[in-house]
Amino acid sequence: MDNSRTLFQARGAQAKARALNLRRMMAAATLSALAVASAIAITALTPGRASAAALDQFKQFVASTQSAKGAFTQRLVRNDNGTAKVVNTSSGSFVFSRPGKFIWTYQKPYEQVIQADGEKLFIYDKDLNQVTTKKLGNALGSSPAAILFGSNDLEKNFTLKEAGAKDGLEWLEAVPKSKDTTFDSIGIGLKNGTPVAMELHDSFGQVSVLSFDSFEKNPPLKVNSFSFTIPKGADVFNN
Repeated sequence: MDNSRTLFQARGAQAKARALNLRRMMAAATLSALAVASAIAITALTPGRASAAALDQFKQFVASTQSAKGAFTQRLVRNDNGTAKVVNTSSGSFVFSRPGKFIWTYQKPYEQVIQADGEKLFIYDKDLNQVTTKKLGNALGSSPAAILFGSNDLEKNFTLKEAGAKDGLEWLEAVPKSKDTTFDSIGIGLKNGTPVAMELHDSFGQVSVLSFDSFEKNPPLKVNSFSFTIPKGADVFNN
């Protein structure tokens, strides 16, 4: 009995840690995340102008992309006595439709789904068969998730500026205007008009590094693609 209880408590702690990592991405609490210190350069997936300034590329992306899907890898990096150390790695897939509809699925090392239907946010932990829900409201606001999933009016919540070239990407820095956030800045690495990496610098000195792959703009999506169905027998917690 004690061993079972210890295992359950350990899994519960892991679930809370993953949920916190996502909340950091969502409410400035994955992509995050999602993230986020170095970025990972990925071969361009979309034809375009590789040398265009980051701000121009980003505005082009926002204007031309209503929805998208792809895969991600997320690495949490900490500074250990002056040396960057990767302490956690996860990966999965994503799909989104602006504004405020998305499915962010962690497949490794644990299965977890973060989903929003435009009105509510659902966090589902498969191992625990547990769902946490909350109103989406203005949760995107100045969070990293707003970069991908929010409305087109990002300059309302962020101060955007060029951050130069690195690792074959043009970088844009987004600084939240709101002080009610755990992130100090968000780096967006672009190539050929597509974001391929993000660096989420939090107020604890950690960096979440997100890299995107197989990024497909404006894929055909079903009307009910973002409707969440509570799994059978799942415990539901409303926040």
